Amino acid sequence: MSVWVRGAVSIRLLGIDPGLRFTGWGLIESDGNRLRHLADGVIATDSEMAVPDRLRALYEGLTALIAAHRPAEAAVEETYVNRNGAATLKLGYARGVALLVPALAGLLVTEYGAKEVKRAVVGTGSADKVQVADMVRRLLPGATLRRADASDALAVAICHAHNRSSRLAYAAAAARA
Repeated sequence: MSVWVRGAVSIRLLGIDPGLRFTGWGLIESDGNRLRHLADGVIATDSEMAVPDRLRALYEGLTALIAAHRPAEAAVEETYVNRNGAATLKLGYARGVALLVPALAGLLVTEYGAKEVKRAVVGTGSADKVQVADMVRRLLPGATLRRADASDALAVAICHAHNRSSRLAYAAAAARA
């Protein structure tokens, strides 16, 4: 959802930190360089359920979230490869759903690596989760951050807002040249 505000466009951005057990999500509003926290949370699945049922629960949760909050764009954190191949594969399943749902809803979906997100929020790609959460709280007063997954998702949304703002400024400058 885009809204005209004082000659600028205010836009809702959804950040998603995919996981099969916990998928974090964060919704912000970006108005130029101003960011405002709208909502955040986690979609949790029961680890006792079969993987297809957990993926369905994730699909339904993200679909309901997008219908309720109507973001204009989404950003998803890229998968990192760890030593446990089975865990990486399951994370890939959840990430696939996290990419598919907003795409099916007609949203522009962008992907960001963890280091890029950390650099955008904290200033260094080697920041730890505590540093990221602290900066998210400073940048988005009112964010509840009940789990690190929600904090990470808001960080992805912030990263997307910064990258989006830079791309728009560059495009505007190129159009004037």
